[in-house]
Parts: sequence; C-alpha cells; structure tokens
Amino acid sequence: MDLAYETTYHELEEQHWWFQSRRDFIFSLVQDLNLAKDTALLEVGCSGGPLLQRLRHEGYTNLTGIDLSAPAIALARRRQVPNVQVMDGARLSFPTAAFDVVVASDVLEHIEDEQQALREWLRVLRPGGCLLVFVPAFQLLWSDHDVVNHHFRRYSAEQLRQSLTRAGLHTQRQSYWNSALFLPAAIVRLVQRLRPTSQSPPSGDLQVLPGILNGALLTLLRCENRLLRHVNLPVGISTFALARKPV
Repeated sequence: MDLAYETTYHELEEQHWWFQSRRDFIFSLVQDLNLAKDTALLEVGCSGGPLLQRLRHEGYTNLTGIDLSAPAIALARRRQVPNVQVMDGARLSFPTAAFDVVVASDVLEHIEDEQQALREWLRVLRPGGCLLVFVPAFQLLWSDHDVVNHHFRRYSAEQLRQSLTRAGLHTQRQSYWNSALFLPAAIVRLVQRLRPTSQSPPSGDLQVLPGILNGALLTLLRCENRLLRHVNLPVGISTFALARKPV
C-alpha cells in the first residue's frame, strides 16, 4: 500500500470500527475451532500485531506473525508482540507442515500470483490444518481505496472457493462479512463512478471518525458478527472462507 496510507492504517488499526469488528470475528472463528492453547498459528499480514496481542492475552502460546512491511513489524515489536518478522507472504521460509492454523486477513488480494501464495499457505499447514482467509468482495465495489492499497482484485465468495480448490484446499465454510453496509457502499461507489474524473491522487477510505459514530458502527458490526456465528450471509463488503488441508 502507499506509504502515507500505511501510516494512517497503523494509527487506526487498534481502535477503528472496521478493524475492531473484523478482528472480533476472526478471533471468534479461531475460538470456534476449539484449539489447544499451544496450537501453532501463523498470521500472514499481521501488521502491527493487534490480533496476535489478543490471542496471546487469551492464552495462546505458539503464535507467529509475518508482514511484508518493515514498519509494521517494527510497530508490532514496539507493542511487545513476540515472534514476528518481515517476510513475503507468497514465499515463506518456514518448513513444510509447521502450523496447525494460518490466518490471512486482507492479504491475498495484494498478491499478484494468488496460487503461489495459496500453495505456500497449504505447504506450511499440517495435514488437517485450517486456513482462515478474508478478502474484499465484489469487483463492482472497486474504488480508489483498492488502488491506494495496491489490490490486484476483489472476490466473490464463489471465486474465493474456486481459488482455494485449485490450490488443493477443501472449503468448509464461506460467507460474506459486513452485509449491513453493503448497500450504502455500493451506492457510494456508483456515485463516485458517475462523477467527473478527478485529477487529484487517489485516496483510501480510512479516516478518524467521531467517537459516537465509530462506536455505533462497531456496535452494528458486532451484532452482525453474532448473527454470523449461526448463518452465512449472501452479500457483504468482504468475503471469508475457512478451508482445510486434506489429511
């Protein structure tokens, strides 16, 4: 992603409603796996480490994080997140079958050769291990936000499933996430396309919101998260899948 945007990203990732609510849901999905506390878990694209911090706080002891960004890993270390390092998510230096779980949230869309990345994530998983992957949904939502973030694509749930299948993973669950804001987001994207082309550099969607609005959006998505524990949703701004490596 653009360097200026990355700075904003790290400033907001702990308290921003989007990151908090998504992190809450990823954490709940990990908990639902009923893992032992010493389960080997790798987070690809750990950024400044807030998810690893939470998992560690909840007693998980065998955690590893990587990120392509040196400033992100430096921030994670300043936050006293252990066992993190700079590494390309599509070219892992870990041995084969090193992890029970791999988490990759908003990473795959940044990698041009998605199959290279998925094969690597499959390689480092132990037989029967789980991959939890989140990606932005629907090409119709493409915007300057994707450009600033250096995305190569957005996915439908079916496209994500097909990509996982081609890599040799068996999808166990998939759904969309952030359905509550899908329609407003789609309308905004349509209006942006109808406006005259701007000559100013593209900018992302991240911004500091008033506390009340940030809290309201966080509450809305936490309610959706509770619903998602029981049902899958037909549309959303993101899509996710839980897949397993064959035994």
